[in-house]
Amino acid sequence: MSALCGAIAQAFLAACRDELEAPKPGNVHVLAPGTRKTVADFIVSAQAAAAPLTQAGARVGTRIRGAVEASVAAVPRNTNLGIILLCAPLAAAAERLPSDLRTAVARQLENLDREDACLAFRAIVLAAPGGLGTAPRHDVHEPPTVTLRAAMAEAADRDRIARQYVSDFADLFDLGEPALAAALAQSMEPKWATLAVYLAFLSSFPDSHVVREHGPAIGEEVRRRGVEFRQRLLQSGEPNALLPDLLGWDAALKGRGINPGTSADFTVATLFAHRLRSILPPARNSD
Repeated sequence: MSALCGAIAQAFLAACRDELEAPKPGNVHVLAPGTRKTVADFIVSAQAAAAPLTQAGARVGTRIRGAVEASVAAVPRNTNLGIILLCAPLAAAAERLPSDLRTAVARQLENLDREDACLAFRAIVLAAPGGLGTAPRHDVHEPPTVTLRAAMAEAADRDRIARQYVSDFADLFDLGEPALAAALAQSMEPKWATLAVYLAFLSSFPDSHVVREHGPAIGEEVRRRGVEFRQRLLQSGEPNALLPDLLGWDAALKGRGINPGTSADFTVATLFAHRLRSILPPARNSD
């Protein structure tokens, strides 16, 4: 592995660890496990995924399939499909293109082809995410007939991660990164800055994973509660005072089997992008 690929892998692992430190309601974190998953599951999955995700010179589809295969072999349940789908283009962009990170990601997405779709479809079926179901066109259980970007476009209206493949990761760059920058500018501790990112996503749109498993009404209910907690966090001079209420909502969500996993996936990807900017030359990470 080249020095740059090694640095990208370490940035990915650090982002995964940082996300687990934040008390994110409804998700696995160091203060509370999920209903069927633990912090250890996510750490082991991240460690397994890091090498294939950052494989030197690999196409995006190869990174996705390799990372999912390694993760499922290490932890026999879906822990990080969404994370991998978001982080694979970021890792490829950071390695290959001598331009700023956002432009590099856009170019990676433009160059996706049908082979990338084939590899990604196999990975999605292997991970078997909750609420996957079937689709009338470009179903992942069938051989793809279009590029990965075109296939993601078909799902963009119902899946926020898919939407990133046609919007050049607009949510990450226009919502996640500014939320992180604002939190860091307030001198928030890393776990609270991470929570600020999570709540930015959770409050801005209904979480795709929640909507798939519980329907749009529950998705909107969770989003509205996310707005409340985001406002409280941003206005609080002492975030630790919010912890009892955060953990109370966390327990209530988990008691109902509600897991805003898409918002957590975006949080990891935002932290990964932030760390990538710290290891790439200035000409390649400006915005």
